[in-house]
Amino acid sequence: MAQLDAFFLQLGQGSRFCVLHKPLDVARTRGAILFVHPFAEEMNKSRRMVAVQSRAFAAAGWTVLQIDLLGCGDSAGDFSDATWQLWTQDVVAATQWLRTTTGHEPVLWGLRSGCLLITEAAQSLDGSLALILWQPVLSGKQFLQQFLRLKVANQITAEDPSERSGTQQLRAQLVEGIAIEVAGYTLAPALALPMEAAGLELQERPTRVAWLEVGASTDEELSPAARLRIEAWQQAGHSVEARVVNGPRFWQTLEISECPALVDTTIRLIDGWSA
Repeated sequence: MAQLDAFFLQLGQGSRFCVLHKPLDVARTRGAILFVHPFAEEMNKSRRMVAVQSRAFAAAGWTVLQIDLLGCGDSAGDFSDATWQLWTQDVVAATQWLRTTTGHEPVLWGLRSGCLLITEAAQSLDGSLALILWQPVLSGKQFLQQFLRLKVANQITAEDPSERSGTQQLRAQLVEGIAIEVAGYTLAPALALPMEAAGLELQERPTRVAWLEVGASTDEELSPAARLRIEAWQQAGHSVEARVVNGPRFWQTLEISECPALVDTTIRLIDGWSA
């Protein structure tokens, strides 16, 4: 069981909608976790699953803060107002608020592109660092290309050939300072280009990482790229535990879905992280 509070966190660029999940016995809180949501429609698809995990965390003694970044969900601004810098500042501000409110150094939990954001925001944060990475995006460049392909696919049926464009043309417009519309989202250059340059990198300070991915079968393994990144982090002195669980890829399924195995495995992986 858990307590649930919804409120607006006031920041320099307006308010951010937040949901705070707290253990029933706040005095016995084990730690704090900040969740950073994924990009565009992936955020909407994953809402239920994130709520399920947050409640499970709270039942296990953790205080969890979910924040809608600028221009997302119920927060101030439109998606077209969002920039990568402002989103990073949102993560830093939310981390500092959660630290002050709970007295615990927050664990940063990201899903998909949210993992890129938390590793970038971590550069502006002091103290110990622990991360929960759900299906992390390894390359902002590759992620942007995949997102732009949504527009390319929608243009295939355009009667006027001049209305069709490839990902290189779309990126060229962004470089020229022109915002583009993709799948109902107005993408500003100040969001797209820094995101493209982002990579899943850790600083030199020792970091504890729980890396979890969702596979279609029980015997599916991490991708070669993921294994290489994890091995490099471990060799650099970071503590990384990785798991692949069986279940639906809820951030992209047509119907809203859940992955119970991911909830249970995540709880087990961070069981020893209590402050």
